[in-house]
Amino acid sequence: MNTVLVVDDEKNYLVVLEDLLEEEGYKVLTAASGKEAIDIIHKTPIDTVLTDIRMPTMSGVELLERLRDFDPDLPVILMTAYAEVDQAVAAMKKGALDHIQKPFDNKDLKRAVARGVEKRALTARIRHLQTELGAAWGNIIGKSKAMESVFAVMKRVADTPTTVLVSGESGTGKELIARGIHRASPRVNAPFVSINCAAVPESLLESELFGYEKGAFTGAVQTRQGKFEFADSGSLFLDEVGEMSLALQAKLLRVLQEQEFQRVGGTKDIKVSVRIIAATNKDLKEEVTGGRFREDLFFRLNVVHLRVPPLRERREDIPHLVAHFVEKFGAKLGRPLLAVEPEVMSSFYKYSWPGNIRELENVIERALVLSRGSSMSLEDLPPEIRESPEIEEGINTLISWEKGLSETLDAIEERMIRQALKRADNVQAQAAKMLAISRSNLQYKMRKYGLLS
Repeated sequence: MNTVLVVDDEKNYLVVLEDLLEEEGYKVLTAASGKEAIDIIHKTPIDTVLTDIRMPTMSGVELLERLRDFDPDLPVILMTAYAEVDQAVAAMKKGALDHIQKPFDNKDLKRAVARGVEKRALTARIRHLQTELGAAWGNIIGKSKAMESVFAVMKRVADTPTTVLVSGESGTGKELIARGIHRASPRVNAPFVSINCAAVPESLLESELFGYEKGAFTGAVQTRQGKFEFADSGSLFLDEVGEMSLALQAKLLRVLQEQEFQRVGGTKDIKVSVRIIAATNKDLKEEVTGGRFREDLFFRLNVVHLRVPPLRERREDIPHLVAHFVEKFGAKLGRPLLAVEPEVMSSFYKYSWPGNIRELENVIERALVLSRGSSMSLEDLPPEIRESPEIEEGINTLISWEKGLSETLDAIEERMIRQALKRADNVQAQAAKMLAISRSNLQYKMRKYGLLS
């Protein structure tokens, strides 16, 4: 249960706000002064502080400054009279999340507190991700069943010299997967070398891979090493390997078979020990059938096949990815962490993400640049996401004979919880009533499915 601390020297306001927020399912603590509030915060975890700005001895702004020193991530919302709006605006520049003008509208106050609690959860999620995921696979974010399967294969293959073929749509993070395998391998202290086969002109790709001897062609004024030599004892990542010409595929096949090659214009065989990780957004089996990719090379590359799921197949990872990118671009742009309004997260779940994680990353950066408030709102999103139609999933789309009964029931339960939260406008107490479960049980299930930190 989320805890809200209400601070006001007027007892009537404390009583009214306590009743109002308890109806929303919050645990509410009250303090009649800034000093009393600080004493409570030192003893009790708090998710959001709602404080009057004008109080004797210690004002709401002074309380904000003290709290920022003690816990800079704690959201603080100020309640102001009309004449104090300028003070509230100045306080927001010092880190206050929002301000509510007295006499306040109950809906506005509930919405502000919900943003504070969501921001607190977002911050906690970021800290959790940094400790839990950062040590294992670097910047690869994923808690979904689909990504757990990917991590399991990565773990098994990392300690071997085996060639790995990583497939997936553009923007799914195939190079991050390759780097993760390298970091977890015995070759971690040797180079990780990457080349995008689609980004290098065909006439230059051979010399980029194998290097060239002085005088091999016009402009070759000195001998140059290629990617294979640079990657010796380490890993070579061949991105978009399906774009390689058939002639060059034959030369790559020889390196895989013999672990040796010749530079362009050279006659000497050069031995290397390189672990190959290749990636493609094409179906290489179809490319083989169409005569555009060598079958023998395909079998050499496809020793271990690792498919990275698109974002639409791992929607439960969206909150974790959003938290990661909000922190990343908040630091880059010098902005404090923004809360993400429930309507924004709902739009993220509805959108199909054709550009996958790369598109989500760009959307978050755009939103942080455009946002002028303390939270990310629908107005900060591109129209195609803001206006994305609801994805309706019938029960047949959730049934999977590959997943089995347990995982299928989890998928149905998660879908019902998402729909209940949407219908309840993200008010957990109301959603729990719709689902005929307790609010604590709902929160447990929300954590289980990555809907709550």
